[in-house]
Amino acid sequence: RSLFFILCTKKAFREFHHNNISIKTGPIQHCNLRSINTMRTSKQMQREARRRLDEKLDMARPSNDLLEELATNCTTSPSPDNTFQYAFALSKSQNNADELNYSISLLSSLIKDGYAHQLDCMYGIATARYLLGQYDKARMECEAILRSRPEHELAGELHLACLVAKEEREEEKVKKVVVGGTVAVAAVGLAMLLGGGKRR
Repeated sequence: RSLFFILCTKKAFREFHHNNISIKTGPIQHCNLRSINTMRTSKQMQREARRRLDEKLDMARPSNDLLEELATNCTTSPSPDNTFQYAFALSKSQNNADELNYSISLLSSLIKDGYAHQLDCMYGIATARYLLGQYDKARMECEAILRSRPEHELAGELHLACLVAKEEREEEKVKKVVVGGTVAVAAVGLAMLLGGGKRR
């Protein structure tokens, strides 16, 4: 090949390389980087908000003495208010599915009976469902509250926590599938390797 052909080829390569660099470092990429960083920051803030809510719920967990006292009040002086106080306390009973489900049952009955504090009952139900890991149902309860009272801060916090919790659970499922698939592939590879060794 001629020297002219070689020089032209080198020049074309340099121009192509320069253009690619210009494109890669252009304003579009900077814009995308800003968008990605904003998304990451937003996700971090949402997860931090959920962590703070979890801490508040943990601090609000009722003691056994309190629950016994409220249950006694319901028995000795039955009234919608006493039932609500007991059920609302139960809605924060973490690590006790029976108490959480009982709370949902009591609060739902109060709503059906036309209890005055309907939104508070709905928030208690949403809290109980959130602690049970029923994130979609909890989210729908929060949305029902926010339709009536968009300024309801507690429902807004819980609604966001439900979305974040569901997303994190889906990410965990994906990780488990990936890890399981990797282990399975490694096992097959090892079996083939051992099988090949035996045939020899």
